[in-house]
Amino acid sequence: MPANIRPHHQRTIDRLTEAYRDDPKFEALIIGGSVIKGYAREDSDIDFLLVATDEEYARRAAARDLLINRTDLSDYDGGYVDGKVINTSFLHNVADRGNEATRWAFSDVILGFSRLSELRPLLERIVEYPEADRDRRVKTFYCLAFMGNWLMHEASRYDNRHGILRAASQLSLFSSRLLLAHNRILFPFHKWLLKEVEQAPDKPADFLQLLQELLEQPSPATAGPFFHCVQEFQDWGVLDIEAYTWFMTEVEWSWMNGTTPMEDW
Repeated sequence: MPANIRPHHQRTIDRLTEAYRDDPKFEALIIGGSVIKGYAREDSDIDFLLVATDEEYARRAAARDLLINRTDLSDYDGGYVDGKVINTSFLHNVADRGNEATRWAFSDVILGFSRLSELRPLLERIVEYPEADRDRRVKTFYCLAFMGNWLMHEASRYDNRHGILRAASQLSLFSSRLLLAHNRILFPFHKWLLKEVEQAPDKPADFLQLLQELLEQPSPATAGPFFHCVQEFQDWGVLDIEAYTWFMTEVEWSWMNGTTPMEDW
């Protein structure tokens, strides 16, 4: 078990493990979430996945009974366990085609118990960074960050508050995703995005400070310096005209080839 788990969280994990260890309907217990990753608060819940037999999973799926939420295994205020029932096919699907946020959820997990010899190698495959798609993602994220900065200036010209906030959000998101991809770090979805960016070893020295200023006071005055620090960090291999053209063909005109633009992923 990780050394930084609080005692009351550890007691809950122990009780959770005991509750399902001897149940033949379940083949493994995977424990993850903020408690395991070191991001937890005192009152954080315990997130887990129960790997069911195929028969049990099929029964629960038919009954739409794939969620488990219990307060009886915790002895602290606000404590509970929050889990999902999956099967080994689900895990293979994640390894083969899972998105980054789903893969990230399996990073640093621990096993309460397992009767599956294939589980640990499968978990290792799940959390591998999708190297084959990295170059395309880097280019895409750079173009979307570039356009976020441009759209900030456009929205401000018309005093469009919705546009200003959306541009700040897009610039923040895709600049952060660009740096995660550059560092080969999986996107953790939005809740823990800045935590993962903070831990990225190779990034502009003032990235987090400028990002905070952008989020607190979104405007061209904060967006410009923030994007400039990203743009000048290295040669991303994308000219300005290429970023504009990419946005036109891949986002504005995405309907022409029946695809969903990256900003809507």
